[in-house]
Amino acid sequence: MKLIKNGRIHNALQREAFIADILVKDDKISRIEENISSIGLDGVEIIDASGLDIYPGFVDAHAHTGLSGYAIGYEGMDYNEINDPVCPHLRAIDALQPFDQSMKDAREAGVTCICTGPGSANVLGGTFCVIKPLGRRVEDMCIAENVAMKCAFGENIKNVYRDKGVFTRMSTAAKLREALFLAREYMHKVDAARDDASKLPAFDMKSHSLLPVMRGEIPLKAHAHQANDFFTALRIAKEFNVRITLEHVTEGHLVADILAREKVPLAVGPTLGTPNKIECRHRSWTTPGVLDRAGCDVSIITDAPFIPQENLALCAAMAINAGMDEFSALKAITINPARHIGLERRIGSIETGKDADLILIKGSPFSLQSDICNVFINGKSVFSDDLDYVQ
Repeated sequence: MKLIKNGRIHNALQREAFIADILVKDDKISRIEENISSIGLDGVEIIDASGLDIYPGFVDAHAHTGLSGYAIGYEGMDYNEINDPVCPHLRAIDALQPFDQSMKDAREAGVTCICTGPGSANVLGGTFCVIKPLGRRVEDMCIAENVAMKCAFGENIKNVYRDKGVFTRMSTAAKLREALFLAREYMHKVDAARDDASKLPAFDMKSHSLLPVMRGEIPLKAHAHQANDFFTALRIAKEFNVRITLEHVTEGHLVADILAREKVPLAVGPTLGTPNKIECRHRSWTTPGVLDRAGCDVSIITDAPFIPQENLALCAAMAINAGMDEFSALKAITINPARHIGLERRIGSIETGKDADLILIKGSPFSLQSDICNVFINGKSVFSDDLDYVQ
């Protein structure tokens, strides 16, 4: 049990910060009140946060953390399958490396929750999982195993499969439609069979893996940088009546008003660095702010390892510098990505009952002069400015 006293709380739900105490029991936030007494709280650890700002742990809604083989190369590169363009049966949880250096880097920078999964080499790439970057076994780190099904549009698939049957954007769309058609037919046959095993269709691993998408349990997580790819993704999602989120959204500022009408969650990034593809030529730090002002639900992402995860707050700071409202930028790395991945009732803000993922910092996380003093994941101190936690 921990009692964090007198911190200035930025809960990511209301614009104005306030000074209060936070009581943490086990791994949850138990109370948020002024002047919580320690009397009767046996064994409580009191942390004086006077003069410090307290933020929710940051959430990255789109990354490949633990799958990219941190500085290893082929032996550790496990986020892109390149032998089959349609791989919905793959699962990120089966390749994630808990001891990857990126886990330590993320948590020390206050990134306490990561949605990580397959890359964009495939029309369908498999499922993302959500982890806390702390632990030695993936099951102990994972808080949601299959939260979204990766699909992709644009250059990457063309480049990987140009000699294997996917040469144009039309082919990419056709492959996705074919997989969804087959999955829909498979679902109808499974549902019609009910409890009669003799009527079940022959097992199809790919179609079976797409059932949560077809039933609306998880969304397609659609990689799309270029505006025409946004609308192909949305068009196909509507054809099959499935949920969808748009990922990267590099040209989002060019069509912000149209995207706002679609009311689809948007994850924007990676924006730090030089564009390495023609479809990223309109990359701009103004994009998150333009989309936010248009009324879109915006998350800022790193796409780690393409931007190191520890730079998530820096990306938000760059968006602020380009005109994004600071409170909107805070939401874009906390509650918005939590909602984007369907876990807003558990993470993303400082509220009673939520996971005790907290950052104590001297100043604003959007200032290079600010120092993180403590990071808590599930109520456990995982980093402090004078004691680095070691697993």
